[in-house]
Amino acid sequence: MTRTELSRTIDAPVGVVFSTVADSSNFSEAVPHIEHVEFLSEARTGVGARFRETRLMGSRRATTELEVTEYVQDERVRFVADQGGTIWDTIFTVEPGPDGRGTRLRMVMEARPHKLAARLVTPLMKRVITKAIAADLDAVKAYTEATG
Repeated sequence: MTRTELSRTIDAPVGVVFSTVADSSNFSEAVPHIEHVEFLSEARTGVGARFRETRLMGSRRATTELEVTEYVQDERVRFVADQGGTIWDTIFTVEPGPDGRGTRLRMVMEARPHKLAARLVTPLMKRVITKAIAADLDAVKAYTEATG
């Protein structure tokens, strides 16, 4: 298993930051390298919402099917995907920032390979994954501070 954890302090209300990360329509607005989101369920947010996200990763497009498996309004949301022989389990949490100002956004992603090739490759991808997560969090920060 590979675990990656990053956080940002954002000068925007908890509700604004949460709705940006918990609603894939908002998240795709905030993160410029997400090119398309296709909903696979009637629910667009909350437990059971399923969608397919296509994003540009370097010069390649990657499409991932995700499902919301946990959702606590203005607190946390969990997305799970089974992609490339690995279970990608991502939790976003939000809480009031230092001194009660702004929001602390934390993202924890666990990669649990379940196929041999993925067991070999996934740990080697940690640096690339960390860089991509950091870019996503920076984009959310810029977006919510500009709109929140």
